Amino acid sequence: MKVSYRHISTPEDASFVIKEFCQPRFTNTFHFHHGHELILIVKSAGRMYAGNKVMNYNEGEIYMFGPGLVHCFCNNSSPVGADEIAHAIIVQFTEDFVGRDFFEKLELRKIKELMQLSQYGIKFNKISAAVHNLFFQFQANQQMKNLIILLQILDELSLQGRESVQLLTDDPGKTRYKDADSKKLEPIFKYVLENYPNHVDSKSAASLACMNEAAFCRYFKKRTTKTFSQFVNEIRISHATKLLIGTENGISEICYACGFDNVSYFNRQFRIYQGKSPREYRKAFIESNVSTPSFRPTGS
Repeated sequence: MKVSYRHISTPEDASFVIKEFCQPRFTNTFHFHHGHELILIVKSAGRMYAGNKVMNYNEGEIYMFGPGLVHCFCNNSSPVGADEIAHAIIVQFTEDFVGRDFFEKLELRKIKELMQLSQYGIKFNKISAAVHNLFFQFQANQQMKNLIILLQILDELSLQGRESVQLLTDDPGKTRYKDADSKKLEPIFKYVLENYPNHVDSKSAASLACMNEAAFCRYFKKRTTKTFSQFVNEIRISHATKLLIGTENGISEICYACGFDNVSYFNRQFRIYQGKSPREYRKAFIESNVSTPSFRPTGS
């Protein structure tokens, strides 16, 4: 049965805003918010950029971003004619959305700690179906009920053990962006994500930023704390990890599919980012025999 999609809208001047996206692809650009953002990925998979890290994302995952943390979700490319839908439920709220001192109360200290931790970006792993289903209880024009549901979600997430909470960045202070940075870096990010299986070069990226190559490389390193080639390799390696655990393709085949043209170089780069060779990574995944319950949204 297909999911029945709803439209949730709240006034833009409300203390919190709930949005539901259901479209062929996520269209949000490389951006950040001045408040907090909580996201349930109902349906979609691809690459995500948060702070200065690139990683894979999948349906059923929950993310939380603090103020000023730049992020972007980019779908996998779908086969021509595929009926793929990107579906997410998003809640945006300010630090004081229920009052300036509300979270200073002793019984709410865990939620306050969670909100402070979100400056690093958080991915919540192994979250129960009950928490997922709370997102589907949001309703249009039910602001008071929605407020209670939001507090329930934050409470549940704040009680998760350390094994369920994955921080996405090491030092958010190094990757604070201005609006002008987002506008300049967004086409670069898009260019790399669309072309990483093929040829990507800093000269083409520099032209998109309207800068000469040398100035662009200095700017990119300063704003992202990594070189442009490191950024490209990180995206390629993130895709390689997905192919290693999701297909039976050979190492050399995966190497070329991710945009590398030399297997030895691919192996060296993979070890830098993952701490083991591609073959060791695949073997460790198989031996761990970890199976994550499939996420089935309400109404499916």
